[in-house]
Amino acid sequence: MKYRNIIDMHTHSDNSFDGHHSCILLCEGALDNGGRGLAITDHCDIDGKNYDFRAFVLNQYTQSFAAKKAFEGRLLVMQGLELGQGIYEKEKSLDIINSFDYDIILGSIHNLKDTPDFYYLNYDENDVDDLLRRYFEAVLELCEWNETDSLAHLTYPLRYIVGRAKKSVDLSRYSELTDAIFESLIKNKKALEVNVSELDRAYGLPMPEKSLIKRYKELGGEYITVGSDSHYYSKICLNIDRGYDLIKECGFEHFTIFKNREPMNITIE
Repeated sequence: MKYRNIIDMHTHSDNSFDGHHSCILLCEGALDNGGRGLAITDHCDIDGKNYDFRAFVLNQYTQSFAAKKAFEGRLLVMQGLELGQGIYEKEKSLDIINSFDYDIILGSIHNLKDTPDFYYLNYDENDVDDLLRRYFEAVLELCEWNETDSLAHLTYPLRYIVGRAKKSVDLSRYSELTDAIFESLIKNKKALEVNVSELDRAYGLPMPEKSLIKRYKELGGEYITVGSDSHYYSKICLNIDRGYDLIKECGFEHFTIFKNREPMNITIE
């Protein structure tokens, strides 16, 4: 690895509905790929149907805690969740994130309220501008709610709008909203995530892309996490070094991890 401290802050075990491998295997994958640490942040989509949240959080926390203990001294293991659409059911969301002593809660929006995940939408039949404007408004509400620690994959819909449907998008059309999102993160001392999952896929860009990361820095952004969003043990920590390259180009000399929901900046070296 190009850098000494490779720490992946966004990973999924088989406790996620779309995960494939155990927490233990994720840790093995991190070590195999030269990592020094990882956060296990399984999907907890609050608007999921017929979902036993109590069983999920108990199983996920227990298994990630067992992995943390098993790899103690060899690998930094942080326990977390990716809370999807938390603003749609705030009371239930707070019950979940306060149920255990997590290290990090990622906040994300995968779909508009009462609407399928952006993965499932047909972008020839939908108004892309309207979808994106409503998406960024939901993300802003999530940030202003101020109950999560790092904002995951800010430009998530572009994975499908640009990467799959090949529609062009001018992000400057939403600059007022993205600036407000960054200002909320900065005011509340929260982090922006740089998600590197698409670097070797059709979309080909980090989420968010470089211009938005630079804007976050210009506005005073201090905390920035980097995550692979991997759902396979063999891909844990991959492309994190490319994420570090990118944030250095945008003016950051550090990346951020979380312990007990508190940010800690680590020098990129």
